[in-house]
Amino acid sequence: MDRRKFLSGSLLFSLVGTNGFAADFSKKTQLQTESRTYPDPILNIRSQIPFPIIIQKIEILESVGQKFIVVTSKDGIQGITVLNFRMEFLLRILQKLIQPFFIGKDARDIEQILDFISHDRRVYKYSGIPLFNCIGQIEIAVMDLLGKAAGIPSSDFFGKRIRHEIPMYVSSLTRETGPEEEIANLEKQLAETGSKAVKVKVGGRMSRNADAAPGRSENLIQLLRKTFGDDLTIYTDANSSFDLKEGLKMASFLEEHGVSIFEEPCYWEDYASNQKIAASLKTMKLAGGEQDTSYLRWKDIAQNQVYHVLQPDLYYNGGIIRAFYVEKLAMSN
Repeated sequence: MDRRKFLSGSLLFSLVGTNGFAADFSKKTQLQTESRTYPDPILNIRSQIPFPIIIQKIEILESVGQKFIVVTSKDGIQGITVLNFRMEFLLRILQKLIQPFFIGKDARDIEQILDFISHDRRVYKYSGIPLFNCIGQIEIAVMDLLGKAAGIPSSDFFGKRIRHEIPMYVSSLTRETGPEEEIANLEKQLAETGSKAVKVKVGGRMSRNADAAPGRSENLIQLLRKTFGDDLTIYTDANSSFDLKEGLKMASFLEEHGVSIFEEPCYWEDYASNQKIAASLKTMKLAGGEQDTSYLRWKDIAQNQVYHVLQPDLYYNGGIIRAFYVEKLAMSN
């Protein structure tokens, strides 16, 4: 579902149902500073909301075939976000494990809640996207709730707005098209949107060096340049398609054709290989991190310059706040 259509349309929800146990935080209300996993808090919500926003319930609701998560405060204020398709298999983790950490808590303490979860023994043996995607779903809805409580866009909690518009690129999410068909699709989208940049798939997606079709990647990039000229900005995404040797060859080819960003050439956890490709580049930037969720791992990635562009996913990485933590790491390294 298009989020813009969702926000502008009327909503009729039917309850899917949620339940869980009550978590006891009476003996552990806040971690000491020296034991924090994350950096010091970046938000000052209490100065903008002087009264408590106690989270009363968290519901999974459904409308027009789409599931949403709705966080409601005791005052009846609601925050909402769309559940991504990964949640089909993760709802029990969200409802039974993560949801109780938020119930009865002051939403203004969202950063402390996130840090508390990361240290609690109940999540000790859980990790990665299955855990943090659930946390991110609730966190984004909580941020929406806080924005409504303060009467401001929730983005204002993160600082002064520096722009009102940002340039967008057209993204192709398929490898099923041949180069000619892909170009025809992109021509139509560029004409409709006025965009000056595209992102296309190369390689075969975790394919151990196999292209989606023989010669597809090279032919597509060459045809893109021939059709649109040098003014088009091109980004590429390999989705962990290559080993180091083939990744270096593809990186060199893409750089020769003026590609601006090469995303995730080698297996996403093969940081050493991705780092070597990043170090080999002269004009193109290497991007990655969509699958990463550990703040301490993000810290290593930034300090060791594994990528030039860090790409935390807002849901997979655990929400908007944790994405800003990654931004701070990128800016300091």
